Amino acid sequence: MPLIDIGDCRLFVRAYGAGPPLLLIHGLGSSGDDWAFQLPAWSRQFQLIVPDLRGCGRSERPPGSYSIAGFAADLASLLDRLAIQHCAVVGFSMGGAVALELALQQPQRISRLVTINSLPSYRVDHWRKALEYHVQMALVRVLGMRRSAALIGKRLFPHPAQQAMRERVIEVIGGSLAEPYLRCARALADWCAADRLHQRQSPMLMLAGEFDYTGLEEKRRWAQQMAAQIRVVAGSRHGTPFDAIQATNRCIEAFLCDAELPDGLSIDAPHEVPREPPASPQEVLLSSVAAAPGEALVMP
Repeated sequence: MPLIDIGDCRLFVRAYGAGPPLLLIHGLGSSGDDWAFQLPAWSRQFQLIVPDLRGCGRSERPPGSYSIAGFAADLASLLDRLAIQHCAVVGFSMGGAVALELALQQPQRISRLVTINSLPSYRVDHWRKALEYHVQMALVRVLGMRRSAALIGKRLFPHPAQQAMRERVIEVIGGSLAEPYLRCARALADWCAADRLHQRQSPMLMLAGEFDYTGLEEKRRWAQQMAAQIRVVAGSRHGTPFDAIQATNRCIEAFLCDAELPDGLSIDAPHEVPREPPASPQEVLLSSVAAAPGEALVMP
């Protein structure tokens, strides 16, 4: 799949399936590969647009600082290039912040919004947030990406049956470059949308792991303030799309299809935990990728 020029950067983008467009935004230190366990299920009903954010995965890494607003603007430009006027969006972790920012920047464009283990503000305004942020930054600087990834993997996936998930964290995050990772982390810590939440127009779902980094009480307060639906996945930590694949897939699919949301969501049982990602569905090729910026790229 080619890189798509959005102006000052080229983004690596893949597309799958057919139907209403659904933009999937990955988390910190990762790439569109975050959605490996969702692609087969969701591509049956939606046309999935799966980019790597600038500085992440296989996208370009232009110099300069990053921002959540800048990531969202990049994706708005990408949608312009793909001639997508309206779409739903799902964001995981940092990708949830980018998804919400996109819905605030272009409220009429986003039909439905889902965030997974994400908040509308990551400002370091509490000692726990300060500790989380500074420890994370220090670990990367002192230990490097691979050793930091090993610690992250143990924290996200502590159960014996989740060994393959831990190994995947080491492979993905451990293979990332430290400086772009730190720039993304700084962008997240600098971002707050609390005073702009009234600009959002689309229905919203917050999917939350029971044992995520941030507590459920805070998430419930934000959900009430944003008039968002919230569902909690029992036993899940921060990596809900990985440790609760079935719950993630059916809950979000129900929301996107305007169906009743399921209750009683929980992590996958030990015997259900996959050892490796499933085979990806066949990619849909983006046409006219050599077109100049400003010309629409049309999905086949």
